[in-house]
Amino acid sequence: MSATSSTTSAPTENAAPENDFLAADAGLRPPGPTPSQSRFQVDLVAEAAGANEDKSPSSDASTTVPSSDKVAPLEALSADPGVGGEEAKGRFRVVNFADPSAAVSAASPEAPPAESLQNGDTVMSETSLHSSTGGQHHYHYDTHTNTYYLRTFGHNTIDAVPNIDFYRQTSAPLGEKLIRPTLSELHDELDKEPFEDGFANGDELTPAEEAAAKEAAESKGVVKFGWIKGVLVRCMLNIWGVMLFIRMSWIVGQAGIALSCLIVAMATVVTTITGLSTSAIATNGFVRGGGAYYLISRSLGPEFGGSIGLIFAFANAVAVAMYVVGFAETVVELLAGSGVVMTDEINDIRIIGTITVILLLGISVAGMEWEAKAQIFLLVVLVTAIFNYFIGTFIPVQAKESEGFFGYHGSIMWENMGPDFRGETFFSVFSIFFPAATGILAGANISGDLADPQLAIPRGTLLAILITGLVYLGVAVSTGSCIVRDASGNVNDTVSSQFMMKLHRSCLQIRSEAFSAPKVFQALCKDNIYPGLDMFAKGYGKNNEPLRGYILTFVIALAFILIAELNIIAPIISNFFLASYALINFSVFHASLANSPGWRPSFKYYNMWVSLAGAVLCCGVMFVINWWAALLTNAIVLGLFIYVSYKKPDVNWGSSTQALTYHQALTHTLHLSGVEDHIKNFRPQCLVMTGYPNSRPALLDLVNSFTKNVGLMICGHIRTGYRRPNFKDLTTDQARYQRWLLKNETKAFYTPVFAEDMRQGTQYLLQAAGLGRLKPNTLVLGFKNDWRDGDMMNVETYISMIHDSFDFQFGAVILRLKEGLDVFYCVGVVCVCVSCGLRVCVSLFAEKRSPTLPLNGSDQRLLEASQQFQKKQGKGTVDVWWLFDDGGLTLLIPYLLTNKKRWKDCKIRVFIGGKINRIDHDRRAMATLLSKFRIDFSDINVLGDINTKPKKEHVSAFEEMIEPYRLKEDDMEQDAAEALKDNEPWRITDNELELYRAKTNRQIRLNELLKEHSSTANLIVMSLPLARKGAVSSALYMAWLEALSRDLPPILLVRGNHQSVLTFYS
Repeated sequence: MSATSSTTSAPTENAAPENDFLAADAGLRPPGPTPSQSRFQVDLVAEAAGANEDKSPSSDASTTVPSSDKVAPLEALSADPGVGGEEAKGRFRVVNFADPSAAVSAASPEAPPAESLQNGDTVMSETSLHSSTGGQHHYHYDTHTNTYYLRTFGHNTIDAVPNIDFYRQTSAPLGEKLIRPTLSELHDELDKEPFEDGFANGDELTPAEEAAAKEAAESKGVVKFGWIKGVLVRCMLNIWGVMLFIRMSWIVGQAGIALSCLIVAMATVVTTITGLSTSAIATNGFVRGGGAYYLISRSLGPEFGGSIGLIFAFANAVAVAMYVVGFAETVVELLAGSGVVMTDEINDIRIIGTITVILLLGISVAGMEWEAKAQIFLLVVLVTAIFNYFIGTFIPVQAKESEGFFGYHGSIMWENMGPDFRGETFFSVFSIFFPAATGILAGANISGDLADPQLAIPRGTLLAILITGLVYLGVAVSTGSCIVRDASGNVNDTVSSQFMMKLHRSCLQIRSEAFSAPKVFQALCKDNIYPGLDMFAKGYGKNNEPLRGYILTFVIALAFILIAELNIIAPIISNFFLASYALINFSVFHASLANSPGWRPSFKYYNMWVSLAGAVLCCGVMFVINWWAALLTNAIVLGLFIYVSYKKPDVNWGSSTQALTYHQALTHTLHLSGVEDHIKNFRPQCLVMTGYPNSRPALLDLVNSFTKNVGLMICGHIRTGYRRPNFKDLTTDQARYQRWLLKNETKAFYTPVFAEDMRQGTQYLLQAAGLGRLKPNTLVLGFKNDWRDGDMMNVETYISMIHDSFDFQFGAVILRLKEGLDVFYCVGVVCVCVSCGLRVCVSLFAEKRSPTLPLNGSDQRLLEASQQFQKKQGKGTVDVWWLFDDGGLTLLIPYLLTNKKRWKDCKIRVFIGGKINRIDHDRRAMATLLSKFRIDFSDINVLGDINTKPKKEHVSAFEEMIEPYRLKEDDMEQDAAEALKDNEPWRITDNELELYRAKTNRQIRLNELLKEHSSTANLIVMSLPLARKGAVSSALYMAWLEALSRDLPPILLVRGNHQSVLTFYS
């Protein structure tokens, strides 16, 4: 048959959990109630008014007698103190039976505590809403640990009112996840047990979310920072620094006041746009740890997030080395000025750098609390130094005039207003300044340690950009107004002050990067984007400190410190940061462009086009800073993107990439619906009656060979049976087998339907499968090899399906393998041992493992035949017996096949019917037609003896085959014959047999010719003979197909809908 029957589907459903390749989610689900242990039992409670109002919950529960024949789900909680005892009569009472061990008196040790809440007729424990264990039991339906009465708006209903706890994904720090009543619990009949999947409306948790839930539930007393200490302070410490104290005066001397302000403004524009984009992403849902990686990966998906996350973490780790070397250089110069030299300059830098990074490792291991306290002290020192600078500009000192400092003078300001580039250009000066602005993600990088990231990141980041930008502008103007460009004084008395500022700045940046890199890397490893790095995901202590990440950062930093020459790596690091900023900006543009309903940031001060401009600016700045470093950065990001895309990590974060893909697919599908079909664009779009997709691998593989990347394939599955249809099982199977198709790289859609019989289900699919122009136009069936062994009404149904396809103007294709197609009963799911009555699970098909029992010879041949189209076809032929013009589908399918990699070594041979005296003419005519169609062929054979009578033994064999199915109306009364024909419409009448004698002989003769010419072909593609509906009985038509295709290589019987699918016009 064309789909698995009900007798076959039953063992499949029982065995499905045993096959991990079909039940990918099985391991993710916590144990839920079994069908005999429904979540809650419901019975009516008749109580005296007010008699037991003051009783404890345990005493109330102990009087309950559960009723096992009624089931009801989780109820809405509502307390109404104003309702008296009379209203309590007849209320539903819910008793939890999710745990069999809990089905005892509530007075047991598991009874709820005495501090349970009591409000009139509603009794509800504290643990009803929040678990006292802090574990993961909130995933189960067993979220209530006490008996209570049910009320919503004063009525007896289990429908729940809106509650934030229904929408949580994990327990997290925000609260406990609750399960709302499912639709089936509210809608199904009372005597029907609720589904026992353990989740509400598909809210399954990914492994990463489960790990986050466990981590959040176990974390007690963690340190969380507010927006000032966590974001504002960190960002300001990163943005202020060496540029402010050492390089700002040099920048003003080169570019002048005006262009210096322009440089600061340009950098501030880029960082402000990035800050706005960061704020938008951070306020579009709860933000966990991971900083830039988390923001990008949850917005654009794991491909972008995984690629940028790795280089961002690496950039932060190497930045530690950069700042340590800068710190060490300053110390070495100070020591050299005092005459202290340990070995030589390079080795002294290495020694001091190594000591510094070891000290930093110790501080990092001590935890975030110590780092947060230290940064407040450092900020106070830094702000004091800035105020000291501005106050000093108003106090002119005579001794400083020889060094160029005169205080505020209009003439000096006017003279320094314009540029005076000396060996530099505007963009080279800009490239030197811009790295000072790359600290805006310092707060976002510790998003997991913020008390409220949605508030802290926007407020702290944008305020830090504003404050630091104003300070840089102030320093640029004041420097240009007080100091002349050229002076010939002694600078020895200012060196110490400048170096102390550089020391301070280096120390600040070292501490920030030392904490940022491990936090970002830990978040990346938790998501398991790169297999093998999961060991760095483990956290320690109440703050989940990434100690292993700290050690890795220490090793990377130490390695680059020992090089002690970072001039080459520095531009690459700056470009890594800029690549992160560019993707953050692009994330906002992409999410806005996708127009997903889930994109609802509470931060409204952003614009998609401004964000796109910010992304372009970041990319431009990358090339301004260093063009070869920009190219290298793009190459690395692209390489990591390709790797992650190839690995396809099993995560689903609802990224804007998914949203945009849907948006584009919807737009293009609607656009396509408005375009008329054209012959040149015809594609075979196949509705393949596979049943379960893994039950007929040969049929699936062959059709996939000529539809992959060319046309549509829908795997139709008709589920029949007398039991009540379980539509939720249908939905579950659809998701499960669609995943199976994707896993096996089969580009197809799985579409199951419930129907009374196979014909009705086929009609459903022929009418409703597909969308717009993406609808099937060809029905593909497997040949019914066992048609003589079962109920002949199944043959009537099978032939009717072919007739229905033609009625709907579909083409029809039938595949026959002499070994059979259906491996369902022996491979992949269940084998039934008839002699012992045992079911044995066999997993050969998907996992290529050894079967639990050896297969017999015929089953082994069936298995090998079912896999023949998965292999590369050697040099051979695809024989096309194009006997009747059906519009060209019989020729198009083999052409598409031989264009595929597996079939490219096969040559097309064409066989046509003709007359003996016109063989050469017919061959030339066909060659001309094929050349106009631009279809390559190796040979054309004209069959002049196609109308020769078949051998007598073959005719006798055919008559013997159809003998049990003849009506033989001449041997019975007319009324009896008509009654028998009505009851068994498949029977062959004598008149029908005689009328179609010539056509019968043709099928037998064609089989002889097929064995003569195509017995060694890799595949035979042949015109499917037609039978007039209502004139040819299904048994005779089935016998024709049997006689035509018996004992041959794989044969594909094809009949198009007689509309042209080939054209030679341009």
